[in-house]
Amino acid sequence: MQLTIDEYSKQFKMSKEMINSKLRAKKLNYTIDDSVTYIQVDDIPVQKEEKKSEPTQEKKAITKTKTTVAMVIALYKRENTQLKEKIIQLESKIDRLIDDKEQMLRDERDKIEQLYSKKDEQLKNILELVNTKMMLEHQNQTIHEVETVEKEEKNIQEPEPGIVELKDHLKTLNIKSYQRKVIKRRFLSVFDNDVRVVQKEGKLYLDFSKYDYSDLLSY
Repeated sequence: MQLTIDEYSKQFKMSKEMINSKLRAKKLNYTIDDSVTYIQVDDIPVQKEEKKSEPTQEKKAITKTKTTVAMVIALYKRENTQLKEKIIQLESKIDRLIDDKEQMLRDERDKIEQLYSKKDEQLKNILELVNTKMMLEHQNQTIHEVETVEKEEKNIQEPEPGIVELKDHLKTLNIKSYQRKVIKRRFLSVFDNDVRVVQKEGKLYLDFSKYDYSDLLSY
């Protein structure tokens, strides 16, 4: 025989909450048809004639059921209140943890900024020292180069009067560029063996006051 939850509740004087609990615990056999739950039960015995005292017992069962539901609701409310209090406590702890974490981060940031500030100051001092050293070395090098140039200039002997550089003399001649090159190569080929050609500082000089260069200057 099949009974709906309402029918089963009325037949066996059982609350729907308890029936659903038994269904979830699979203590009752049931089927679902078109979204309606049917509970499988054996044949229901024919009830005897109700005694006059039965209405009083039924009222007691209803009162007991109502009392049980009220107790369950009160229990749920109490548990809900406790859960809310725990949630508030957890939220308060989380807020404190967040504040502590933020304070730690701020302290760490301040330490890092102080460290980098000290490092920047040290680096600045080092750069100033290096810059000063480089400037001193540059000044010393410049002084040394000037002294070296002055010494070199002193060591360069001025050409004697009447001596003319070959390059300058060729410029005074009314000849073409390729002809000047031919004459210059001619002088270069003989200056080691010809006393008339003087070489100083890699340059060739001619002394017209002593020698005749018509053979080498011909073109």
